[in-house]
Amino acid sequence: MAQFPESFLEELRNRLSLPALIGRHVRLTKRGRDYLGLCPFHNEKTPSFHVYDDHYHCFGCGAHGDAIEFLKAKSGLSFPEAIEQLAGEAGLAVPQQRPEDRQRDQQAASLSSALEECAKWFQAQFQAAVGREAKAYIERRGLTAATIERFRLGYAPSSRTALKEAMLARNIPEALLVEAGMLIKPDDGGPSYDRFRNRVMFPIADRRGRTIAFGGRALDPAAPAKYLNSPETPLFHKSHTLYNIAIAREAAREAGTVLVVEGYMDVIALAQAGFNHAVAPLGTALTEEQIGLLWRLAAEPILCFDGDKAGLKAALRAVDRALPLLEPGKSLRFALLPAGQDPDDLVRSQGAAAMEAVLAQALPLAEMLWRKETEGQPIDTPERRAALENTLKEAAFRIKHPGVQSHYRDHLRERLRGLFAPARPNRASGLGQFGPGQFKPGAWGGRPGERWTGGRPGFGRLIGETAPPTEAPDRREKAILLGLLRHPWLVDDHAETAARLTFPNPVLDSLKTRILEEASRHPGLDGEGLASHLLGQGLADQLDLVFGEEYRVFEPFTRAETPRDKVERGWFQAVQRYRLTELEKELAAAQAELADDMSPDAWRRFSALQAEVGAARSLVSASDEE
Repeated sequence: MAQFPESFLEELRNRLSLPALIGRHVRLTKRGRDYLGLCPFHNEKTPSFHVYDDHYHCFGCGAHGDAIEFLKAKSGLSFPEAIEQLAGEAGLAVPQQRPEDRQRDQQAASLSSALEECAKWFQAQFQAAVGREAKAYIERRGLTAATIERFRLGYAPSSRTALKEAMLARNIPEALLVEAGMLIKPDDGGPSYDRFRNRVMFPIADRRGRTIAFGGRALDPAAPAKYLNSPETPLFHKSHTLYNIAIAREAAREAGTVLVVEGYMDVIALAQAGFNHAVAPLGTALTEEQIGLLWRLAAEPILCFDGDKAGLKAALRAVDRALPLLEPGKSLRFALLPAGQDPDDLVRSQGAAAMEAVLAQALPLAEMLWRKETEGQPIDTPERRAALENTLKEAAFRIKHPGVQSHYRDHLRERLRGLFAPARPNRASGLGQFGPGQFKPGAWGGRPGERWTGGRPGFGRLIGETAPPTEAPDRREKAILLGLLRHPWLVDDHAETAARLTFPNPVLDSLKTRILEEASRHPGLDGEGLASHLLGQGLADQLDLVFGEEYRVFEPFTRAETPRDKVERGWFQAVQRYRLTELEKELAAAQAELADDMSPDAWRRFSALQAEVGAARSLVSASDEE
């Protein structure tokens, strides 16, 4: 395995869908977040072969591995042959093996081995007499012996050369310790010395649990830096690493999400309280690479930053950093902690239930963006309102994915309409002035002398015209169209939203298209004017389908007298709920197909629909919260 760079192998594993790969050889059934099937490596009648997103395990025979191991075992390929086949599927070029690549891998192995020895030594110092102060500090923070052991907490003595001497005695070269970031070599050529001194030590591991760096918490209040991390090394890149990711990977799968907190102690305190799915960035603002790591663990990570100005500032920076990266189904949520508290404080003082309550109230990213740009901003003049509108528009345009961007633009536009509504006149008018029995032939564009029959008074069928299809249209579709007919000004701001809808009833779908065309072609039409144009084009039957059940549609936004802001909010929510229902039907069908056929195409269809349903659910939830 050493003949391929570890970075290449890691990228290869990340690009492959293990359930789709194994599903070509084993009939898999979805079970919660994982898959179950009969083990292909031994004969069994009861399924015990489990497939997760990054590994498989048979609880019958003990077979275990990743995509590479599966292909080797199932197809009889050598390691290089399995790599070549999987790389072709993943669209990766197999790197040419060069002497410098092998040298780099050997160097990385040596660094990892040296760091592991440092971790063991720090642990021993923590338990020894020299670590008495460090141990007392950690125990005052409420950590148990089991938690201390689980997170491998250690102590770096105050001596300038204690670690150096201990590692040299273990035949670890000084140059290797300098490269690993454990020793500092002065530029003036003086002797090297320990980087970490008189600090509680937190080993930092990679995704596979290997020690790659350290964080140290100073015990001396006068120390220049309260927390100190390892420098950048061949193994450690702060912007690409999350503390506790190795432990949190499995826990996040079970919990369905991953928590992001600010520091080591927050992660450890939460784990002791039962929240094993917490991670932390390493002294920096959340980076694009770290957001990508989080999305591999969960579709909507929850950020739980401290309840002070610095914590809020970090959360708002995360909003800005995440916006360009948003994709269907992939976003962030924000849990706002009580003022002056961090997760460590909260679970120690009030217990796990208090943390659960905070997480239950986590806000979607769209809400945080809205609060970021609107709270405390005066909107008492047209210029200030225009400035706010422009700021929100620019924020939406930063989103690179066109579908997500479009939904954000719609959402923010709706919020602005609600915010500005009190200062705008109510332009709603039109069809509501004509009640039962008030319709007059010709008033809607029909020719004088034509006879009308059928339906309720007001709309009927022109004698001789073809009757509409017998298929009963969905009442939600009629409500959406009735809203457009009553309030044509909706088309001004929501043409894109309406155009994306596709109704299964062809008559109503055609009517929707004609409504959009006429309202766009003749801006400023009221309800009466729009209906007149449509009737003049011979669409009486189509209109009758909508207005024939007018008084059985109990949606306030379909009424002419409803205020403008409530019309917009109600119509938008109705559209989102309708779209979500259709998507959920498609997702159920895709899931059934996936259960019968674990092909890559079926998996891709299911994954894409799952992401789209997640995005739609977030929009509906956000609309309901307004």
